[in-house]
Amino acid sequence: MKVILCEDVPNLGKMGASVKVADGYARNYLLPRKLAVNADSASAKQIEHEMQIIRRREEKLRTAMTEFGKKLESLTVEIKARAGEEDKLFGSVTNAMIAEKLAEMGVEIDRKQIVLDEPIRSVGIFTVPARLGHGIEAGLKVWVTPLVEEEPVA
Repeated sequence: MKVILCEDVPNLGKMGASVKVADGYARNYLLPRKLAVNADSASAKQIEHEMQIIRRREEKLRTAMTEFGKKLESLTVEIKARAGEEDKLFGSVTNAMIAEKLAEMGVEIDRKQIVLDEPIRSVGIFTVPARLGHGIEAGLKVWVTPLVEEEPVA
């Protein structure tokens, strides 16, 4: 079946591309999720009109994500953690902890969008990339400080 993609589909093609796929894949996956339209069912003008609508929607999303990325880059997340000698942490700071701190600050982001190659295991200032989608990436500043425990007064 020949379809025209309405969105970028991994391992298949970019938005607007005309591709030939298996009938079942088109009927059961692409068409119900509005990822593609049947190239044979509609006239070329109707498909072009739909593509213009989709492009405008994508541009609005991209603009919104860019603004959100600028907001993220202006923030500094401070995480207090127990640290031992040589500023090594007892444990580590993960993307879930960063997302939780951002939620406390009023910024909602999925932990999967925060990209850590490996968890942060030391005290310091780190720039953590956040992939927001649509090719937009923002650098989030994370400041890991040692948790100061008060000693009981005797």
